[in-house]
Amino acid sequence: MTAGPAAAGKPAAADAGPLAIICGGGMLPGTIAAKVEAQGRSVVLFAIRGWADPAVVAPFRHHWLSLARYGAFLRLMKQEGCRDLVFIGTLLRPSLRQLRPDWGAVRRLPRVVRAFRGGDDHLLTSFGRMLEDDGCRLLGAHQVAPDILAGEGLLGGRSPNARDEADIALGLALLAAQSPFDVGQAVVVANRYVLAVEAAEGTDRMLARIAELRDAGRIKLPRGVGVLVKAPKVGQDRRFDMPTVGPNTIDGVARAGLAGLAVAAGGVIVAEPQEVARRAAAAGVFAVGLAAPTGQAPEAP
Repeated sequence: MTAGPAAAGKPAAADAGPLAIICGGGMLPGTIAAKVEAQGRSVVLFAIRGWADPAVVAPFRHHWLSLARYGAFLRLMKQEGCRDLVFIGTLLRPSLRQLRPDWGAVRRLPRVVRAFRGGDDHLLTSFGRMLEDDGCRLLGAHQVAPDILAGEGLLGGRSPNARDEADIALGLALLAAQSPFDVGQAVVVANRYVLAVEAAEGTDRMLARIAELRDAGRIKLPRGVGVLVKAPKVGQDRRFDMPTVGPNTIDGVARAGLAGLAVAAGGVIVAEPQEVARRAAAAGVFAVGLAAPTGQAPEAP
């Protein structure tokens, strides 16, 4: 455990205690931690070994934990005086064989096994219920740092044209329709033709696949046609696995030869929004936040 600098000159949130942040990969855990500390509340990061970036974690009070060290996590939460908890950062779904549970996890093994019998949303929601049963209060990253969500309107680059808007509408409708199957949170649509649906590979690899298909001549449409559309699943518990885009997403859109990126306003986290805007303009693509069709957008808890 290492103690980083606390926020100075601002009072801590009344009676809230430190905010615990379970950290996967990427820069977002550090961004959220800094925003919370700037509001006057202390944070404790619980960094997942093999995923969290040591450079991101280092400035804050933190503990390193391996997956399935559930008993150790609960003990540290109590030791630190934490009750509120946020999940943020990249973490690929492990297999049961990869887990090395401590006694706290072994005692809950039947619940853990049941949690793995479903999609990612089912897994995370089941894990969340287990944490709540053990006295934790789960919050979404957007609840502690609301400004991380995409707003409605142009986020960077040029404006989408009528063809782009038709592709976006189809993409949002497709994401809503596949939500009951707990599949993915992104699709690529070009000239009203579905080129890809995100599954286990994630958004970046899906975009890389589009680029490979284009290089192989499997995609006949010219460059600059097609949109990456990203939105949360209908009915998704937004405290977990909120869809996220960032500068790398814009780079992937450009390499795939697409026209731009569209996200559900208020339902997608934007990492490094200024850099997203800069890269979109430099690449000649667009990034836009749009309201999902009525009845399709999930409510935040």
